[in-house]
Amino acid sequence: MLVKIKCPECETDGSFSLADPVFEGPYRCWKCRALFSIKMKNNKLESMVSITEEEFNRQMEIQALKAKYRKQ
Repeated sequence: MLVKIKCPECETDGSFSLADPVFEGPYRCWKCRALFSIKMKNNKLESMVSITEEEFNRQMEIQALKAKYRKQ
């Protein structure tokens, strides 16, 4: 499902594709490249917190590991 997310930095609407109705992880604005940690529940944005590049990379690694183990 496609979920719309409005960037709090540049006010641009972005889209986020979800397979599950619940998600917690990194998000990068496509326009201003601002980094966020987001929490979604029932395909609705619950929280969006600005994070550093290091935190973003760490969360991306965690998401990659989760995806790897889900496939097995």
